Amino acid sequence: MMDRLLTLLDENARLSTAQLAAMLNKTEEEVAEAIAEYEKAGVIRGYKALINWEKVDENKASALIELRVSPKRDRGFDEIAGRIMQFDEVESVYLMSGGYDLAVKVHGRTMQEIAMFVMRRLSTLDSVLSTATHFILTRYKDGGVILNPEEERDERRSVLCD
Repeated sequence: MMDRLLTLLDENARLSTAQLAAMLNKTEEEVAEAIAEYEKAGVIRGYKALINWEKVDENKASALIELRVSPKRDRGFDEIAGRIMQFDEVESVYLMSGGYDLAVKVHGRTMQEIAMFVMRRLSTLDSVLSTATHFILTRYKDGGVILNPEEERDERRSVLCD
């Protein structure tokens, strides 16, 4: 039951305990108790609305940044990841396998602001060997939610091919 509870909350954190209880065939008290335990144990770390910022604020830019870093002896990647997490611009930090070590998702008002952040603050950190910045131009789906349904499609983004 509880794995299903976490899945339901992940899909829609606005479901009430009554709705969750009905979906899981449990009592509201059982669901509320399970949620409280997950919160206490740090399994549930918070609740967040998924905003389609393109419909609200045109002055918001996002980027995914690949970082190659030199891990510290006895501390691995944790120390540099911890330093990067402290920047207000940083939304997410992930340890990766493959061609780079860390993936960092950042936000700013403009692409220029993000570029300045990478140049002045991120790339100057001692452990950072190289960066590759990929600006997010359009979010089609985020957090499992389709943000721009076909009927709202901006025709200026369409490309005709013969």
